[in-house]
Parts: sequence; C-alpha cells; structure tokens
Amino acid sequence: MLKLFTALSHAIEGAPLIAVVASFIWGILSIVLSPCHLTSIPLIIGYLSNQRELSTKKAFHLSIIFSVGILISIAVIGGITAAAGRILGDVGKIGNYVVAMVFLIFGLNLLGILPLNFPGLSTLKSQRKGYFSVLSLGLVFGLALGPCTFAFMAPMLGIVFNLTAKNLLYGLVLLSAFAVGHCTVIITAGTSTRLVQQITKWDEQSKGITIIRKICGILVLLGGIYLVYSTF
Repeated sequence: MLKLFTALSHAIEGAPLIAVVASFIWGILSIVLSPCHLTSIPLIIGYLSNQRELSTKKAFHLSIIFSVGILISIAVIGGITAAAGRILGDVGKIGNYVVAMVFLIFGLNLLGILPLNFPGLSTLKSQRKGYFSVLSLGLVFGLALGPCTFAFMAPMLGIVFNLTAKNLLYGLVLLSAFAVGHCTVIITAGTSTRLVQQITKWDEQSKGITIIRKICGILVLLGGIYLVYSTF
C-alpha cells in the first residue's frame, strides 16, 4: 500500500497527463480504501432503492448531486477548520459522535426500524424535491468524511500547493481530477442500483431490493459504529 501511494505521489509530480491520471486514481482509492467513505456506497444504494419510478438517468443525476453535496461539505469543513488553526477536517470528538449518530439513524431507517420524515427518504414526489433531499443527504454525510478525506488528501495537497505556486490552473486541474475520481465510485454505485432493478424486474417493494436495502442499512450502521470506535 505504501509503495502504491509513493508511486502515485511521484506520478503527480511527473508529466501533466500522468499526473492527472494519478490524481484521478488517488480519488478512487480515497473511497475504496476508507471505511468511512465506503459507507457512502450503501447509503446511496439504499436511498435510491427506495424510490418509485426512478429512471437510470435520474439515478445518475441524483448520484452526482449526492457526491457534490459531499464535496461541498468537505470543502466547507476543511476551510473552517483550517481557519480555526485545526487539522483540515478535524471536527473534534463531539463532532464525530454527532455524525456517528447521524449514520446510526440513517442505518436504522434503511432497516425499517426508525421511520424518518426527512424530505425525500420515502418516495420522490417531484424532481426538485428529489434533488434537494439528496443534496442535503450528501451535505450531512460529508461532515463525517472530513478527517478521512484529508488523511488521503494530505500528501496530494502538499504536492498541489507547491505546484499551485507556479501554476494555479494546473493545481486546480489536479484537485478536480481527484474530486472526479472520488465521485466516480459513488456515481457508478448509485446508477448501477437502477440498472440492477431494471434487469431483475425488481421494484421498491420486491423481496430482493428489500434485502439489499437491509444489507445497506447494516453497512451504514457499521460505519457509525466504526466512527465511534475510532473516535473513542
């Protein structure tokens, strides 16, 4: 693993095209290698599997908006904590416990144990409501991902900041490539949810999709428990 990140670090400092690809790969790894970020996958799958009359195109759009919500929240938390003189994304123990509670609530909701009136967690009654609710979900979820994200981004940020001093646009391109890679996994998972439903002829009430939703709920619960454990 260390060799992998070392190789990516060297690649980011290399030729522009190779650096952009390396940043993109680093963004993907920030999802698949992080227990915190992996929780975003069952969350978006569980959310979308609960929607009626959801097309693949709409699932794709909702997944993108969910990812954007996460990135906005991470950027805001990073800016606030940096301005406060704290480590980027460090919201403190109390903040982590609050976010872990949010994980647990959403997990229980996906399991059908705790009904919520959070806009859009049931049926999407309008396009505007659906986009707003999934953006809100991404914003809330992104609060938990600050420490995990910046742990992965720290080496890259150091390299990018040095490059930005010479070429601001190039630095922004590398960060954008990281963000795209970071979101690609979530968007793929969310869009695939609808494709699987179409292939298997499942709807939101089918036994198969109910089982998937419960599995997602358990995984989100485990994410909350992990966050409490890692904070404690």
